[in-house]
Amino acid sequence: MTRLTVFADAAPAPVGPYSHAAAGVGLLYLSGQTPIDPETGVLVPGGIGEQTRRVLENLALVLTAANLGLDDVIKVNVFLTSMADFAEMNTEYARHFDEPYPARTTVAVAALPLNARVEIEVVAAARPPEAARP
Repeated sequence: MTRLTVFADAAPAPVGPYSHAAAGVGLLYLSGQTPIDPETGVLVPGGIGEQTRRVLENLALVLTAANLGLDDVIKVNVFLTSMADFAEMNTEYARHFDEPYPARTTVAVAALPLNARVEIEVVAAARPPEAARP
């Protein structure tokens, strides 16, 4: 099988040996995004709300590069360094997704790259080329 990958020029560059996203069998798997500002290359200032917003904006940039949007997301995995951040993350998350919401899992982890407080990865339903957004 040939792996189809997506690199989003507008999103922060990967910080390791991975693609922004890879597609297969009608699905697009996005690599986890952390709250890196694509213009500065550093974590955004602020708390979990600001970090969650930046992560979701970064994911939207990658989806846009694949002619998709957040409404195409079917599965979300959220990684938090503290479950005490869950409620505030959830509030910001709800601002970016409409009902019916994608399936989601949220787990606590010991640490994330660059000392981020949140990382999110998603799986989106890929569209055939003729149905892709302009």
